[in-house]
Amino acid sequence: MKLASLKGGRDGRLVVVSSDLAWFAPADAIAPTLQAALDDWDRCEPLLRGLATSLDHGAVPRERFHEHDAHSPLPRAYQWADGSAYVNHVALVRKARAADMPDSFWTDPLMYQGGSDGFLGPRDPIPLKDEAWGCDLEGEVAVITGDVPMGASREEALAAIRLVMLVNDVSLRNLIPGELAKNFGFFQSKPASAFSPVAVTPDSLGDRWKDGKLHGALEVELNGKSFGEADAGVDMTFDFGVLIAHAAKTRALSAGTIIGSGTVSNRDADGGPGKPIDQGGLGYSCIAEVRTVETLLAGEAKTPFLRHGDRVRIEMRDGKRHSIFGAIEQEVAVSGT
Repeated sequence: MKLASLKGGRDGRLVVVSSDLAWFAPADAIAPTLQAALDDWDRCEPLLRGLATSLDHGAVPRERFHEHDAHSPLPRAYQWADGSAYVNHVALVRKARAADMPDSFWTDPLMYQGGSDGFLGPRDPIPLKDEAWGCDLEGEVAVITGDVPMGASREEALAAIRLVMLVNDVSLRNLIPGELAKNFGFFQSKPASAFSPVAVTPDSLGDRWKDGKLHGALEVELNGKSFGEADAGVDMTFDFGVLIAHAAKTRALSAGTIIGSGTVSNRDADGGPGKPIDQGGLGYSCIAEVRTVETLLAGEAKTPFLRHGDRVRIEMRDGKRHSIFGAIEQEVAVSGT
């Protein structure tokens, strides 16, 4: 089952989207918004599934689904917590800024609580006031949970996953060191993120969803050129069950909580840092990682962070090259335009 929120109102309008992303059927009669459906999931889920089946069979009135009309599945959420499940990425980025890498990072997930009071739509511009802030894209995977009790086990956490989607977790890299130096975490360096047009139930992903991980190449393009094709199911040190259980260690999580994977990152076949696409590697899901590799290999970073007018695209396709979640496609714009 695939769900989306069409733009309109602060929380969007819930629709069911066909498996091929071509059509939608309004779900207003079941729940007006995705958050309302998540709050009453036991009642709403079978009704939404029935509508999805009817839609795929052309048995209900339908309209063309246009990704440009979609907001992020949850235009705002009660909670957005992003982990760093791909420890390879963490190690590289910390190495670039000469920060120590504690051994505990391989056994205890990193996680920060991001701003969730308003997300960007998947085709909305990325507002950037100052290019000197070092704007970066971050291709990630995220899940939306139902209610999760405090102290939940990994198995309980996995059972609470309702939907899976993609993320562009925008970062302002040049603001991060100053904030972390205060020993109080991210804030200004983590502006609004954008999520894929469609969120998908785990069972609808088939063998792409296995062991609490989304498997498949996360395609990242920068200005129309392939930038990364890292497999989201490879080198993921902590699966989503572990991440959710980590978040719920000392607090219950409410239905509609979003948990992110952190930047998808793969090692090279020889075990070293990943290589660029044009060198036969799988590339990268963020600019910071390629800049780190450039620094390690050549002594300096050459790839610039995002500038006004740059275009980012993040997508995942199935075996027939059909889009699974729709595409996040954004242009960096001067703030306020």
